[in-house]
Amino acid sequence: MSSVNLRTVYAFAREMHSKNANIGPIQYGTAGFRTLHDRLEYVMYRMGLLATLRSRSFSGSAIGVMITASHNPESDNGVKLIDPMGEMLEKSWEDIATDLVNVSDDDLEAEVTKIVKCQEIDMNANANVYIGWDTRYHSPVLSRAVMNGVIALKGNMKEYGIVTTPMLHYFVYSHNVKGAYGVPTEAGYINKLVTAFKQLRGDNYENGNYKNHLLFDGANGVGSLKMLAFNRKLEGALQCVVCNSNGKINYECGADFVKTNQKPPTGLPIAPANTRCVSVDGDADRVVYFFIDEDGKFHLLDGDRIATLIASYLMKLVSECGVKLNLGIVQTAYANGASTDYIKNELNVNVACTPTGVKHLHHKAIEYDIGVYFEANGHGTVVFNQQTKDLISKTLNSDDSTDDQKQASNDLILAIDIINETVGDAISDMLLVETILHSKGWDLKDWLATYDDLPNLQQKVKVKDRNVFETTDAKRVCVKPEGMQDQINMLVKKYKRGRAFVRPSGTEDVVRVYAEAADAEDVKCLAAEISMLVYDMANGVGERPVIPQQKL
Repeated sequence: MSSVNLRTVYAFAREMHSKNANIGPIQYGTAGFRTLHDRLEYVMYRMGLLATLRSRSFSGSAIGVMITASHNPESDNGVKLIDPMGEMLEKSWEDIATDLVNVSDDDLEAEVTKIVKCQEIDMNANANVYIGWDTRYHSPVLSRAVMNGVIALKGNMKEYGIVTTPMLHYFVYSHNVKGAYGVPTEAGYINKLVTAFKQLRGDNYENGNYKNHLLFDGANGVGSLKMLAFNRKLEGALQCVVCNSNGKINYECGADFVKTNQKPPTGLPIAPANTRCVSVDGDADRVVYFFIDEDGKFHLLDGDRIATLIASYLMKLVSECGVKLNLGIVQTAYANGASTDYIKNELNVNVACTPTGVKHLHHKAIEYDIGVYFEANGHGTVVFNQQTKDLISKTLNSDDSTDDQKQASNDLILAIDIINETVGDAISDMLLVETILHSKGWDLKDWLATYDDLPNLQQKVKVKDRNVFETTDAKRVCVKPEGMQDQINMLVKKYKRGRAFVRPSGTEDVVRVYAEAADAEDVKCLAAEISMLVYDMANGVGERPVIPQQKL
C-alpha cells in the first residue's frame, strides 16, 4: 500500500490507547465526540489516525483536531475535526469517524485499510494535522493520544496548545489558502481583528449612549485567557474587564449558563445598573449579552438579537456603497418568533430556517451574497461570497464612486476583517457588536428596544422510546405519531401569538418541547399542554406533566 506500516496502528492501540471492550458505541455528531474525559483516550488516538488520513485525501492540506467539550462541565471532554476550508467535518466522514471509533482494537488496522481503499488515499502523500485544546486539565493527556495517531501514520503535526475553537478554525483555513485569509498564528489572528476594530472605532471611543466599558465573563475557560491578550493589543480602545478567568470551567458562568438560567453568572463584580456585560462559553464560540436595569431586572440579548443587529448594520453599509447584494438571515426553530417578525417586517430581509446545528445554518448561509446565521444560544457568524468581496473592493477603488460610497465600502471591508467567517467566534462576534453599538451610539437598552421578545419555555418529557417521534420542516412539524401535529396546532390556536414544536433528543429518551406565546402565563399553560400530549402519545414514563390553571 505504501511505506507506512499499518501494523503500527494496532501496536499503538494495544500498548498505549486500548479500547475497553465494555465501552458502548459512540457517535460523531455536530459537536464531534463528547463524553466523560476518562472514556476518550482511545477515541483521541483514532481521531489522530483519521485526521492524518483526511489530510492525505486532500493532498496534504491541514486538518484541525480541536479537543474541547465547549459549554459542558469540567468532567467532560471531546474532539472535533476541522476540514481544510475551516468548516466542520464533511457528513460522510462523520460516519467514517463513527465506524473507526467503534471497532475493536483487533479490527482497527482492517478498518484503516478499508478507509484508505474506499477513499482512494495515497499513503505516500504528505499529511498535516493542527492540534489545539481548551483549558480542561485533562486536555494535554488527550492531545498526546491524538499525536500518537498522527505518528502511527507518519503524518506531520503542529501543536497550538491552548486556543479557542474558532482560532483553530482560523489557523487551518489561513494555512490552506496560503495566508490570503490571514496569518495562521495567534498573533496573526489577534492583530487582524484588533487592527480592523481600531480603524472602525477611530479616536473617539464613546458615542451617544455608548460607553467604553464592558464586563467580560470568560466562563473560566480559554476565552478569558485570550481576551486578556486582546486587551493588551486593544490599548484602551475597548475597556474590557475580564472576569471568571481561573475557576471551574462553565461552573455557574458562561454563555450557556446565562442563556439557560436567564440570570447573570457568578463571579462578576458589583457594577452600576445597565452596565454592559457579555458571556462566552468554555471554548469561546458562543456569546450573549445581558444587563441588570435600575429595578434589578435581568435582560438577555442572545443570538437572535445579535443576528438582527449585525444584519441592520451591514444592510446600511451595503446601501451606502450603492451596490445590490442579497443578504439573508438563517435561524433555527428555537429563534424567538418576535425576532423573525422583526427581520421580515422591519428589516425586510430574507429569513430561512434550518434544523438545529451550526453546520446546517452555515450551509444555508453560503447561498446568499451575505449570510448572517446565529442560533439563539449565541453561536453564529457572517459569511460573504467572493463576488461580494470583489464588488465591494471595486466600489472602493473606482473613480466613479463618491466619497460616501468609498467610506462605506472601506468600513464594510474592515467589518469583514473583524468577522471570523469560518465558524461562530465569541470574541470576533463581540468586537463586531461593540463596533455596531459604538457606531449607532447605543447602550443595551437602545438595542433591546428594537423589538420585544415573546415569552417562551423549553421543557423535556421523558418517554419510553424517542424514536416514536419523527419531524420534518427543520424539526418544526411532527409527522409521527400520526395526528400529533394536528393536535399541536389545535392547542397553539388557543393562545395569542402561540407557537410550539416538539423534537426527539438525539442522545436520550426524551422529547424536547418548545413553546411561546404573547403572555408569560399562557406560555406556561401551552408548554404544559404540549408536554402532556407528548406523554400520552408516547405512553410516557416518570412523572405526568402538570398543566397550570389557566387564566379566566
